[in-house]
Order: sequence, then structure tokens, then C-alpha cells
Amino acid sequence: MTHDGRKVIVAANVGTPKDCEGALRNGAEGVGLFRTEFIYLNREDLPGEEEQFQAYKEVLEAMAPREVVIRTLDVGGDKELPYLGLAKESNPFLGYRAIRVCLDRPEMFKTQLRALLRASVYGKLGIMFPMISSLDEVRRAKGMLAQVREELVSEGVAVSEEVEVGIMIEIPAAAVMSDVLAREVDFFSIGTNDLIQYTTAVDRLNGKIASLYTPYHPAVLRLVRQVIENGHKFGIWVGMCGEAAGDQALIPLLLGMGLDEFSMSAISVLESRELLGRLNYAEARARVPEVLALGTAAEIEETLQILRISEEV
Repeated sequence: MTHDGRKVIVAANVGTPKDCEGALRNGAEGVGLFRTEFIYLNREDLPGEEEQFQAYKEVLEAMAPREVVIRTLDVGGDKELPYLGLAKESNPFLGYRAIRVCLDRPEMFKTQLRALLRASVYGKLGIMFPMISSLDEVRRAKGMLAQVREELVSEGVAVSEEVEVGIMIEIPAAAVMSDVLAREVDFFSIGTNDLIQYTTAVDRLNGKIASLYTPYHPAVLRLVRQVIENGHKFGIWVGMCGEAAGDQALIPLLLGMGLDEFSMSAISVLESRELLGRLNYAEARARVPEVLALGTAAEIEETLQILRISEEV
């Protein structure tokens, strides 16, 4: 809650069910990103439905009644699973990864979706599809989810009717098309780590050009505002689960843009909640046009550092 009464959620990014303890200890109001990759790593074959179900059930029970947004498998790029036999690619970040792999391997994907829906009765679940670049991908993923739901119901398995379905906005194409995509989902979660990389054509793992990788780039921030506005236009909530969500200088600007949920490393949750509690939403909102009119990342960062002090009550 901001100083002037605007409700915002500060959630945690979590990598395993055991991480929930630290998230709660730091005051997390939910999990904005639960990474499922840990279930698939350090093994020789795909995890089965029951193993996945137990993991998802554990995190949902630990966080109940708070919402847990679970991201479907995000493999490829910098995340390799040798047993999948993925071919080496010259540019894996632009290749066969995340939702592209899942849609191409429906049985693997359906196993995860079955486990997620079975676990849905143990808490408040949100399912999030990563690396979406087109409306077709959203519809195909939702279609598989609907098919799995029908199969489970026909088997007599209990499934929650209140599961939210959302997508990560981390590709510029999705940001630009967010007005169309918003009609298909219950929420957006902006993944700034990749959105910055793809928008600025900067490899975030390349130290030689690390200085060019910045969340303060005006093009990135304009895309973020566009996504938030388009989401709200169609009545869905918009969160952010990239590292920028916990950036103390950026938080006032993101608040002013209307971001509904800030999801970050658990260690940053308490500080961010305290900061948001001192901020005035109306004042932060009034500052947005001034900041986005600036032409360079350096100017924006400097201005935000100044505004961070002046906007605190």
C-alpha cells in the first residue's frame, strides 16, 4: 500500500519450494515468479507428473492463501537440459527455447500442465507462459491447457476453477502487440531481463558491452508503459518479475506507470515494501511524462535518483 492508499503487491521470485520460507520471512505477499527449471535440472530424464505435482503442491501450500505464479518450463538460451537432445545453436537466445520447445513437445508440456492443474486445489495458482512472441502461441498454449483440464475432469480429478493464466512480456513483439494479447489472458508479467536484451540488442552475458545493458533505456521504459496501459485498458493486472522490479530508483517510476505487482528477489522485498509505503502514487504518476521525455539512459537514471528522494513522503 502506498502512502496515499494505492494497493500494490510486492511478491518474490522463487526457485524452489524451500525458498518460500525466506520469501515469507521478508514479507512477500505472494510469488510473482516460480521457476520450474529446478525440477528438470541435474537429472538424466524428464520428471514425471507425480514428482512435479508434489513440488507445485508444496509451494502452493506454503504460500496459501497468497497467489503463486508458476512459469512453465523455460529451457534453452542459457538453460540446457542434455537429455532433451537440443541441437547447438549459433544464437540460442533467438532460437529453440521456452514456449517454442513446449509447444513442439506436447506430451512433455501436457505432463507439466496436468501436474499444475492437479496442484491448483492446494492454493491460489497462476500459470504463466514464457517467451511469448505471437497471439498464435498464446492460443495454442491455452488450447493445450484447456484440453488437459477436460481430461482431468473426465478422470474425476479435482481442478480449481480460479486458475489465472498469463504470459511473460519479454519480447518486443509481445510488448507492441500487448493490446491484442491482453484480450486472451488474465495478467501480464514483464520480464525485464530479456526485454532489455532484445530491445537494445545487447547480450546481457557479454561483459564487453555490459554498460549498454540498462533498465533505464528510454525505449525499454516506453515499452513498459505501453504494456501496463494496454493491460489496464482490457482489465487485466500487470506485474514485473525482472530484476528491475526491485530497483529502488525505478520503483517510483514503475508505480507512477501503474504497475500492479513488483516481484523480486526475496532479499529485496522488505526494503521495497517500505519504499512503496512512503511513496505517493498521484505524485509518482505526474512525474512519468517528464521522465519518459528524456532521451538517454544516463539522464533518466540521474533524474530518477533525484526523484526518489523528492517523492518519498
